[in-house]
Amino acid sequence: MGFAVPADSYDRFMGRYSVHLSAQLADLAGVAAGQRVLDVGCGPGALTTELVERLGADSVAAIDPSESFVAAARAHNPQVDIRQATAEELPFPDDAFDAALAQLVVHFMSDPVAGLQEMRRVTRPGGVVAACVWDHAGGKGPLSPLWDAARQIDPTVTGESHLPGARQADLTRLFEAAGLREVDETALAVEVEHPTFEEWWEPFTLGVGPAGAYVLKLDPERQAELREQCRTMLPDAPFVLAAQAWTARGVV
Repeated sequence: MGFAVPADSYDRFMGRYSVHLSAQLADLAGVAAGQRVLDVGCGPGALTTELVERLGADSVAAIDPSESFVAAARAHNPQVDIRQATAEELPFPDDAFDAALAQLVVHFMSDPVAGLQEMRRVTRPGGVVAACVWDHAGGKGPLSPLWDAARQIDPTVTGESHLPGARQADLTRLFEAAGLREVDETALAVEVEHPTFEEWWEPFTLGVGPAGAYVLKLDPERQAELREQCRTMLPDAPFVLAAQAWTARGVV
């Protein structure tokens, strides 16, 4: 799945949460000086920036299918090899990296097992593949308050809980299907403070991802109903949202 939205919209919508995952995911993958690492589905570059700080620009590469995200990631890290490509067809040779990481990407791959197999292919034997996906099925993702409110209005709303990797043990299943060894799954946690309700709500109107698309398709009356349902279900501002992402690490 691509994101045909401006990079700034994504940063305002999801970047405020994902930036807190980057260091944790890199730690889990054992990213350290002297390695060469690939960021798969880099978006505007949150994880890419973390990897550059640890390894230097020459030791980092990244891909994303979105033209606007690639442009933003290149602007943030102009010396990094960042290419427009999909996870299922990585434009790199076999065994090119010590690790391949995918932050909040597996659930949007058109074929998650094929994408993880490609990440395994470009990672050297003994190297690490790691990925994380928000715990949508457990109701602990940062978008869960929006989907919970939507279901209060329309119980048929499915949200994002059905997406690959969005529930406990699902990433493990996908990693093992892709041929990765010694797979270990854990949960990473983040907390983000929202100073006002409007600061939390407004990014949902930008059309980013399934949640943004859902909000935009509502007519003005239904959108206002959803907004006010969210307001009643959230704490008074300022409030802190805690979220967790299921995270898997496997060895090639």
